[in-house]
Amino acid sequence: MYTMRQWSVRNARGLKVLYSAIERTLIRCHPILQRLGYARLDKPFAKVESLTKGFLLDSQNCGQCIVGFTGLSCPMNCPKKMRNGPCGGVRADGACEVDPRMQCVWVLAWDGARRLDDEQVPLQAVQPPVDHQLIGRSAWLREVRIKVGSSGHAI
Repeated sequence: MYTMRQWSVRNARGLKVLYSAIERTLIRCHPILQRLGYARLDKPFAKVESLTKGFLLDSQNCGQCIVGFTGLSCPMNCPKKMRNGPCGGVRADGACEVDPRMQCVWVLAWDGARRLDDEQVPLQAVQPPVDHQLIGRSAWLREVRIKVGSSGHAI
């Protein structure tokens, strides 16, 4: 998984394009998803997410995915679960303070964010703490509901 995590960061730009296409498709499918029921679809979607994002990103399935802001590096892989940047214990070689065998998740995030070629650096956006009620739930469906909003039309 660690090797795939590094590969995903190196290929962040292409994977972000793929993710954006999936998101646009899901937003277009909102009326169907709503008719079927988001609650009913949550488990199957969460399973698909777990398999795909687990393999590609070593995702920890927190239900509130922010890899689009972190260069496709899942911050929940940080042993300290830091969602807003490194802990300050990053070693000089970029290794994790807790597990020196792995590169700091935030060093990978910075590298991935640079590869996204966005105009602004999204790593500077402060992220809310993890809502433990969402762990294991579908982040994709949650994002669709947020983007569509209460009006039923994409924002």
